[in-house]
Amino acid sequence: MEGWGAPALEILIEERPEALRETDAAHGDVTVVVEVEHAYSVLRQLRDDLRMDFEMLSDLCAVDWLEQGRAERFDVVYHLLSIRRNRRLRVKVSVDESVCEVDSVCSIWPAANWMEREVFDLYGIGFRNHPDLRRILLQQDFEGHPLRKDFPKRGRAKLAVREG
Repeated sequence: MEGWGAPALEILIEERPEALRETDAAHGDVTVVVEVEHAYSVLRQLRDDLRMDFEMLSDLCAVDWLEQGRAERFDVVYHLLSIRRNRRLRVKVSVDESVCEVDSVCSIWPAANWMEREVFDLYGIGFRNHPDLRRILLQQDFEGHPLRKDFPKRGRAKLAVREG
């Protein structure tokens, strides 16, 4: 196994096999796909376990797989960094459209706050226990989530016009 996050991947495979759906370590990129019900505990372990020590959430985003026809339409993707150990790790959590919710990681990495709000705003994926889950980029009364693959490209958005 190779890649910057490979030691963490080996620990998770050994200690948390029930939580892992798949793993990949190719071309220096290390990715682990975690079952949604284990995501919060695995992410907390990745931060708190000093053997892994991923103290920084550098990015959180989502992917809509509508056109691929997967059982779980969305992935929530966490990009983690261990500055002290010079390691990176990508964690993916697949989310079913009917549930469309994962646990917030704001209590693990406070930086997740705005990133989770952005994913909520643009994809409609909710984050349980988020301290202030509301739109961050669009108006509060905007209908829909514009980064979803089934969002209409025309005729849906209402623009507010200010007079004066």
